[in-house]
Amino acid sequence: MVRRTKEEAQETRNSILDAAEQIFFEKGVSRTSLADIAHAAGVTRGAIYWHFANKGDLFTEMFDRVLLPLDELKAATLNPHEVDPLGRLIEICKLCVRDTFNNPQRRRVFNILFLKCEFVEEMGPVMLRYQTNMLEALSNIEGGLRNAISKGQLPVDLDTPRAAAMLHAFVSGTLRDMLFLPGTMGDGAYAEATVEAMFDTLRLSRRLRIPIPLVPAVGQDPMPSRVKTH
Repeated sequence: MVRRTKEEAQETRNSILDAAEQIFFEKGVSRTSLADIAHAAGVTRGAIYWHFANKGDLFTEMFDRVLLPLDELKAATLNPHEVDPLGRLIEICKLCVRDTFNNPQRRRVFNILFLKCEFVEEMGPVMLRYQTNMLEALSNIEGGLRNAISKGQLPVDLDTPRAAAMLHAFVSGTLRDMLFLPGTMGDGAYAEATVEAMFDTLRLSRRLRIPIPLVPAVGQDPMPSRVKTH
């Protein structure tokens, strides 16, 4: 009986999340009330408050559902024992654009986040959570890049903070473009090819290099003497 009750509670929770996702997509977040979601899910507002503290909490849980599959790959990019951290990082970026292109649920949720969510007062905690997620993503990307450098997969003088910012902006911008202008990225294969091109930029761009101080040879004057003129 207890197990059945837990299963029913989980089913109710999932029904609420599914309803919220659909109503947020149709009406926008600020114009959607918990009563709207309760009606669509076939539950009472009390049932929503049993599972979620408020609309912001509900929104966050809905968003987390599409991000969880990335956790395993993200951990692999940071694992010092991973033999191919660069490959795992490329795979994450490809998965983001590929699934947004092919997966209706992921595309719908990102559509809500990028195009149909106003970060007004009631969504303040969501805005803070989104900012925290962005900072965490930048840190994880840079960690993956440093791991790839340690495995000889990227130049040792790569400016990793700038490279991480570029990668994050590239993926976020690509997702937005796919939502605003669906035809701009062609098919999924075209989008994945742009990911490979971005990583080629990290490998080859001189603008993404940091100066490495030259270590003078033993006995060599660290500052070259000036040529004397007469």
